[in-house]
Amino acid sequence: LFLKHMVSAQGVHVDPKKIEAVRTWKTPENVKELLQSLGFAKYYNRFVPQYAKLVAPLTDLLKKNMPYKWEPKHQEAVEQLKQALTSAPVLILPDPERDYVIEADASDQAVGAILMQDQGNGLQPIAYLSKKLHGAELNYPIHDKEFLAIVIAFKAWRCYLKG
Repeated sequence: LFLKHMVSAQGVHVDPKKIEAVRTWKTPENVKELLQSLGFAKYYNRFVPQYAKLVAPLTDLLKKNMPYKWEPKHQEAVEQLKQALTSAPVLILPDPERDYVIEADASDQAVGAILMQDQGNGLQPIAYLSKKLHGAELNYPIHDKEFLAIVIAFKAWRCYLKG
């Protein structure tokens, strides 16, 4: 166990005790409980593809002057988040001697990317990242949103990519 992550020869994965805690999450009844759940999930977001898109309905509940009104879309987001966290992949440890591959994607409300490497078993994930779009970013054409995802990925993973 290192910094709340399990590290093995296969790579890095979420601590099984934390996965068990996620399985027993109850529906957040107020903003404080939602913030606690999202805070926990955010710590493990590098294991979750399209994390920002997944939690967008939940983070929308945290907007100023937004009443806390739980709807089916919020429950669905919690269930999808629980599923993503409890089935999180093992992230391989990067090998600085091998090439990296970045895949970027964009949707109407978020962008994301995967840092991967082939260490003999095909492309495997090293990390995921995502960002919810705000303001003018929401109006970008899809190809600009994908470029934004690439820029964010290069900034986030420059320590790997520069060598």
